[in-house]
Amino acid sequence: MSGPVRFFIVVLLLILVDWYAWRGIHTAIALRGATFQKVVRWTYWGVSTGLLAVIVFSAMRLEKLNGPRNFAYLYTVIGIFILLFLPKVVIAVFHGIEDLLVLFRWLWGKLAPGADTEPDSGRLRFISQVGLALATIPFAGVLYGLTRGWRHINVTRVPVRSTRLPMALDGLKIVQISDLHLGSFPEHTQVVRHGVDLINAEEPDLILFTGDLVNNFAEEVEPWLEDLARLKARLGKFSILGNHDYGDYSKWPDEAAKRANLERLVAHHRTLGFRLLMDEHLPIEQEGARFTLIGVQNWGTRFQKYGNLAKAVQGTDPADFRLLMSHDPTHWDAEVRATGIDLMLAGHTHGAQFGIHINGHTYSPAQWVYEEWAGLYQKEGLQLYVNRGFGFIGFPGRVGMPPEITVLTLHRA
Repeated sequence: MSGPVRFFIVVLLLILVDWYAWRGIHTAIALRGATFQKVVRWTYWGVSTGLLAVIVFSAMRLEKLNGPRNFAYLYTVIGIFILLFLPKVVIAVFHGIEDLLVLFRWLWGKLAPGADTEPDSGRLRFISQVGLALATIPFAGVLYGLTRGWRHINVTRVPVRSTRLPMALDGLKIVQISDLHLGSFPEHTQVVRHGVDLINAEEPDLILFTGDLVNNFAEEVEPWLEDLARLKARLGKFSILGNHDYGDYSKWPDEAAKRANLERLVAHHRTLGFRLLMDEHLPIEQEGARFTLIGVQNWGTRFQKYGNLAKAVQGTDPADFRLLMSHDPTHWDAEVRATGIDLMLAGHTHGAQFGIHINGHTYSPAQWVYEEWAGLYQKEGLQLYVNRGFGFIGFPGRVGMPPEITVLTLHRA
């Protein structure tokens, strides 16, 4: 099936959802005045038609819009679409229940002649009214995520205990940040600066960045160079690359242009004062004790496999406490645990940028895709922490899954 045919089918489905959701709204407001109904009808179809036109326009110009300065526009379109589409789905589902009940009554009348099959229009209308009321929940949640959810940074404090940690390193404070996706932020937002201030207020011993500095293009970093360069850590700042950092999700004139983009991004890491680890390791020392810090390029079971873990750990002492930075948490089960590395820090999942908190537990679509998707995990004495990410991509917001700065404190168990 060709791309234009698939796109036509998608547009047709969107129109059908619009039409059916309108039927539900029309049923729910059937007892209101004619003027009110007319205003609602013109507003609904005006907004729906306008959004559909923007979607078609954006899709037709997607290749030209796929540049570093257009992420905000594209993500805004996606955000508004989700904001309006999810409530329509809720309304359509409840109106569908109403139509199914009408159909059931009709079938019952055919099977049992003489039975009372006249639908109670008031009760049936109530179902559409419930759907209309419940549709405000996803609307309000997504609206919060678009306007406020991505701004409220959560500083998560995590104690990490290990019997293999030297006593002299007990209490070592590590700040982990991940998935900045700087190209997604509006250029004049204060969120990045606020995040830097929060990190520096922790007075960390180490700052570890676990990948996805950008969405595709090295120039996305440039508005934030001065702010991010202010990050301070007593024992240094270290980083790795994530799957988005290689520029694989954009078309380039040739391989030389793509390679130049990556070289430019690597240079930005140096400008920011981060030591970028590319399948290598180095010792971190304090008061005569040390542990080994290892960094690999991106390696994931579903994404690029650029990293070479064997090369990175070659020459490390298994008797030392070893900490690995690897962007994708699927690397842990696939390769890392077999090496006996004590602690791995990852990001990548963003916690799907969506979560629901019930009875102290968080549920997210991320758990349908990743076995380890957020927080601290332990298996056979080895540990993994998955950071929920600082930025966003695709959907320009966060709902119940705030941006995260992780403060990990190492303790001798």
